Amino acid sequence: MVPNEAQEYSGIAHLLQHFGWTWVGLFVTDDDSGEYFLKTFESLLSMNGICSAFTFRLPCHTRLLSNNEKDVRFVNTFESFMNSKARAFVNYGDSMTIMWLIAFKNILILDEMEAALEGKVWILTAQSELITTGLTRRLNLEMFQGTIAFAVHSKHPQGFQKYLDNLRPQWTQADDFLREFWEQAFECSIPNPQEMIQDNKTCLGEEKLESLPRTIFETSMTGHSYSIYNAVYAIAHALHAICSSRAKQKTMEHSKGLHLDHLQPWQLHSYLQGITFNTSAGEEVSFNQHGEIVAGFDVTNTLLFPNNSFVRVNIGRVDPSAVEGKQFIIHEDVMELRRTFNQVLPVSVCTDSCNLGFQKRKQEGKKFCCYDCDPCPEGKIANKTNMDECLQCPDDHYSRKSRDGCTPKVITFLSYQEPIGISLVSAALSFTLVTALVLGIFIKHKDTPIVKANNRDLTYTLLVSLLLCFLCSLIFLGPPGLVNCLIRQAAFGTIFCVAVSCVLAKTITVVMAFMDTKPGSNMRKWMGRRLSVLVVLTSTSIQAGICALWLGTFPPFPTMNMHSIPGQIIAECNEGSFVMFYSVLGYLGLLSIVSFVVAFFARKLPDSFNEAKFITFSMLVFCSVWLSFVPTYQSSKGKYMVAVEIFSILASSAGLLGCIFSPKCYIILLRSELTAKNV
Repeated sequence: MVPNEAQEYSGIAHLLQHFGWTWVGLFVTDDDSGEYFLKTFESLLSMNGICSAFTFRLPCHTRLLSNNEKDVRFVNTFESFMNSKARAFVNYGDSMTIMWLIAFKNILILDEMEAALEGKVWILTAQSELITTGLTRRLNLEMFQGTIAFAVHSKHPQGFQKYLDNLRPQWTQADDFLREFWEQAFECSIPNPQEMIQDNKTCLGEEKLESLPRTIFETSMTGHSYSIYNAVYAIAHALHAICSSRAKQKTMEHSKGLHLDHLQPWQLHSYLQGITFNTSAGEEVSFNQHGEIVAGFDVTNTLLFPNNSFVRVNIGRVDPSAVEGKQFIIHEDVMELRRTFNQVLPVSVCTDSCNLGFQKRKQEGKKFCCYDCDPCPEGKIANKTNMDECLQCPDDHYSRKSRDGCTPKVITFLSYQEPIGISLVSAALSFTLVTALVLGIFIKHKDTPIVKANNRDLTYTLLVSLLLCFLCSLIFLGPPGLVNCLIRQAAFGTIFCVAVSCVLAKTITVVMAFMDTKPGSNMRKWMGRRLSVLVVLTSTSIQAGICALWLGTFPPFPTMNMHSIPGQIIAECNEGSFVMFYSVLGYLGLLSIVSFVVAFFARKLPDSFNEAKFITFSMLVFCSVWLSFVPTYQSSKGKYMVAVEIFSILASSAGLLGCIFSPKCYIILLRSELTAKNV
């Protein structure tokens, strides 16, 4: 007739979870029943993320301790109970455990410790009751103010309250139970006609049960009483089923049937298991396949008054027959705990909650409910409190600084509109315009000795290639696309190769010119346009072949880099093969070094218009720029990598333009008399 205790254990675990009480103390009877409770309940707590702070075993014997009998074991355990961070306690046992707890409190707790005791919440199982006997009716139950108790589900049958209101003691010897109860409850004696001398306080017979404190007698139908009530009706229905069966069997010849006079208790079992009936309280009573009543538990909140009377407020229900998700219901709004809580629920945890942005880290040697809080690493968040592990943000999001949420990343690239982009575009166009002006000057003064002396065609080719170098830097700006990713490095490598090849051809031409002046030289046939064209075409063809191989095998392509810079999605060109990319740069570096070496040795050759000195300096600038480019490029990220390459293109091209052509423009425009002297 009592629901399975497993439902009650599950309800307590749900209650603890609901209020966030993960660090609880357990008080159990020191017997087999208590051990079974611990074994079952602690595993259930662990499954629900709850830990037991301590276990206090209460004695089973009925003799309470006196002040002179302080058990050291009880003293130590009770001190740990008082000092524990746990503020929620589960008590498993019968009503005697309540008496033990009150006794321990009166004997072991000093007045200055009362405040600490008031901050506790008790959770009582259905086996425990605050009902006391007449001997202990004046005990102070204040420590149980606001107790949350589980009780077997009950409901008032029709006429029950009226029956209690009209109940009076019977002065007959036959009703000994009611007589003894009445005397204990009202602390009076019922007159005995056989005794001449009566006590001072005699029961009048008009006392009312509703005037008793509820710790002595509870006028509402309790779960235990309701179970007995249902048990009586279940037996009645079973007997009725037997009688009905017997009546049917009488109609059959030679049937023996069951006779109530000789009925054994075990013969009721088969009839009880199939019984279903409705009570006068309007509830259906039935049994499951295990022979257990299909009922549940009520969750009540106990409010105590100074005279030790109390009121039980129904605040929830454990109903195993309800639909999933509704089997445990709690109405927190009607709860009232201790007045000292100021309507704020106590916190019963080993460690304060980890805030948003933090994850748990278990403390060594302690239960899993005790932990430290560590901040989430970069890219991860904790958007709830007490998270076991931080969550990874999606690739297109990044974690906020507080690590409590993810924010969409911003797509970035080197744009024409931003300051650095505007500066680079302005510089590229300015150098392009200057290069065009220099080309115009050289074309206009093409017949002057200074222009003619240094291979006019190579000069034009070099200026045009420098102009294209400045313009090709613009391909690197803007959002990366399939076309500009494919052509920008190849265009840069090829055009720069033409420029450096022209410089190399100029240097070789100067050297060859001086070698040709020696008597008996055979180098004349290699002088002139043929040599310069051969140098430029050969050098450029090799670079073009490298670029063609690159584009044919591992071509660059646009991509989105999600991880290089926190909070940004970098729209960039993946170079496809960095080996091919650095092969292009390496080949340019080789040509530059060869040009620098040749020009360096030719810088002191006697001639009025020998430009080997200028070429030497220009190659020194060129090599310095690209040698510093490699580590700078490798250490940069996102749009700044592109900015570094554009700057290197502009700086090296400007170095060639300035070092080679500025002295010539100076002579042509401002010192024209120097050209006339050397005509």
